[in-house]
Amino acid sequence: MSTPTTPRKQRPDRFAELELTIDDLAFGGNGVARHEGYVLFVHGAIPGDRVRAKVTKTKRDYGEAITVDVLEPSPDRIAPVADHPGAPWQILPYERQLEIKSKQVDDALRRIGKLGGFELEPIVPALETWRYRNKLEYSFGTEGTAERGELIFGFHAPGEWDRIVPIADCMLASERGNAVRDQVLAFCREQGLTAYDRRTRRGFLRNCVIREGRRTGQFQVRLVTMPGELDREAFAEAVDCDGLLWTQFDGLGETTAEGDTELIAGSDYLEEELNGMSFRVSPNAFFQVNTEMAEKLYALAGDYASLAGFERLYDLYCGIGTVGLTMAPRAGELWGLEIIEDAIGDAIANARLNEIDNARFFAGDVRTALRLLVDTAGSPDVVVVDPPRAGLSRKVVRRIIDASPKRLVYISCNPTTLAPNGAQLAEAGYVLRKVRPVDMFPQTPHIECVALFERV
Repeated sequence: MSTPTTPRKQRPDRFAELELTIDDLAFGGNGVARHEGYVLFVHGAIPGDRVRAKVTKTKRDYGEAITVDVLEPSPDRIAPVADHPGAPWQILPYERQLEIKSKQVDDALRRIGKLGGFELEPIVPALETWRYRNKLEYSFGTEGTAERGELIFGFHAPGEWDRIVPIADCMLASERGNAVRDQVLAFCREQGLTAYDRRTRRGFLRNCVIREGRRTGQFQVRLVTMPGELDREAFAEAVDCDGLLWTQFDGLGETTAEGDTELIAGSDYLEEELNGMSFRVSPNAFFQVNTEMAEKLYALAGDYASLAGFERLYDLYCGIGTVGLTMAPRAGELWGLEIIEDAIGDAIANARLNEIDNARFFAGDVRTALRLLVDTAGSPDVVVVDPPRAGLSRKVVRRIIDASPKRLVYISCNPTTLAPNGAQLAEAGYVLRKVRPVDMFPQTPHIECVALFERV
């Protein structure tokens, strides 16, 4: 008697063009299709689409592809509003975006984290679905040949690190933000400055970060270049902003967080208001890019914390103190921990600025410094964490468990890393009570949520 065998997956050739039917959406927003048993994640496609797609990457168990043509559109597909590589979900009705995001949070917690018994509260929709970002990072490129091409300013094409898509009107930025961006581009063209080419390591202009105080109306512009010469006086005259900075960086990566930064004009920090408080934001400091929804997010975290006025509150990965300081008036004492020293300087200044005297902030790696903080301050009653997309390491979760807070409020920007962290907490006797998604990034697959864990 022969043993049945599983059909072998047929891995397609790289750069092959295939006709595919999209069955689902993966975390990260790509459509999911199967070709002779082989899974492909297809950029620019949604469930129900029949597309022709070019394979861009192949691995043993899955590959990636990009949509070349939509042969039969999904019933859900709508016409895009903007020619913008940073808004891939604009082809979905907004209500459908919210449904998918809520479902993906629930699915990650149950399937990856093996968690159950929690309440999935209704997703908080965005107040604005366009022009909501207070920070944009634009890259420079060349349209045409390097010798005769025109300098352009925009975003990297999906999956292509070496091609820039020029943007005439960035629909994620405010109208004034677009005007400031145009001033930067006009200055660079007038000066005859060239875009940096990572292949040849020639050229000058790398990227530009434009930040807006949505409540204060202030703008901060930081131009990132290779080392060289820049007409500072002409640059200051050309760009209408409240803080103009120049960073010179000679590394290979595309980061804007490194290099030597010089203040050319105005202030070296941006002022912003959040939930009735004032905040100072340094050029490299993290600040939620959707100000209006950050207020909703932090208010929700405050509700989950259920502070009664006497608790010792820890704010881990505190950044410039935005989360903890909005909760501090309802806590007995606040202790913040953050590895970036400049951000801690901002947090201390922000506490003084808002006349909050029950807050203390320390620079340190949560992984190694949390035990010392417990020895210094005492065990926390409540811990709030707002980690990066990678989530918490197992060691950090272990440190939090050892600190033994009654409640843990977890602000997550990635449910697939929240889920394994939640599983580890559950093993240690914490229960996931409730979670609520918050749509901070309309027209994109990014998902933010707040989860409440309680010690049994």
